[in-house]
Amino acid sequence: MTLSIDRRGTGLLPNTLRGVHHIALNVKDMAASRHFYGSILGLHELTGDEVPETLVTLVAQGKVANFRLPDGTILDLFGEPDLEPPNPDPTQQFTRANHMAFDIAPELFNQAVELLQQNQVAIDHGPVSRPTGRGIYFYDPDGFLLEIRCDPK
Repeated sequence: MTLSIDRRGTGLLPNTLRGVHHIALNVKDMAASRHFYGSILGLHELTGDEVPETLVTLVAQGKVANFRLPDGTILDLFGEPDLEPPNPDPTQQFTRANHMAFDIAPELFNQAVELLQQNQVAIDHGPVSRPTGRGIYFYDPDGFLLEIRCDPK
């Protein structure tokens, strides 16, 4: 399969990325956040064999929690107990997001990495390979961390 690139040769065609795979948020109080997302919002918390292999240790240590949204998207909570918002007033704009991950077909992953490099996109780290798949982390123009990831082949 060949990567779909737009006519200008600078980017992916629409629908090459298959969807958001997961969203990762930094949280100050893991217990409060687990209660909020699990009990109040009613999201399913991943436990046991549902926890991605790469996160089992962090989940067991209470540093990460994973929830499945109704559409299948995963919400990862990363405990950051020393995290303070830039402004204590919650009506002020700030983010506690860690990163957003897009899913791509495994056979297109390497080509997507090459496209990021050709366009001189700032890479944070990767590509990395894990039992749950491959990923590369990079920044958008505003410095928000993104990931393109794929399942293992």
